Amino acid sequence: MAQTGIKQFLTEIFSWWGGNTWGTRLWIRRFGDYVGSDEFGNRYYQDRKANRRYVTYAGGFADASAIPPGWHGWMHHRSDVAPANAKYEPHPWEKAHQPNLTGTAAAYRPDGSLLNKGERPRVTGDYQAWSPE
Repeated sequence: MAQTGIKQFLTEIFSWWGGNTWGTRLWIRRFGDYVGSDEFGNRYYQDRKANRRYVTYAGGFADASAIPPGWHGWMHHRSDVAPANAKYEPHPWEKAHQPNLTGTAAAYRPDGSLLNKGERPRVTGDYQAWSPE
């Protein structure tokens, strides 16, 4: 094996945050049943005893905010029917699910943020700073 192959192999065995470990893959293969997948490519499994539910994240990193609301409810036993088996139509006022973008380039940066382009808006005079006098 090349040096990167050994590093990747050891990482898959010992680190849970970088995706599925070998133990997770073995456990799911032995005890899990595939239930479905979401629009982000995450795959969902249920223990054959039906008391545990699992997700394997697409893209590697374990990020719980990448689970859409319907699957989140199923994962936390709020629903017995998986969204893949349910006929659900979102209400017109519902927005599409979006993972938490904090810490990424696409994060929300309001006016005045140090990471936002431009300058902080000037004070308009409707605010007076507190003084201890």
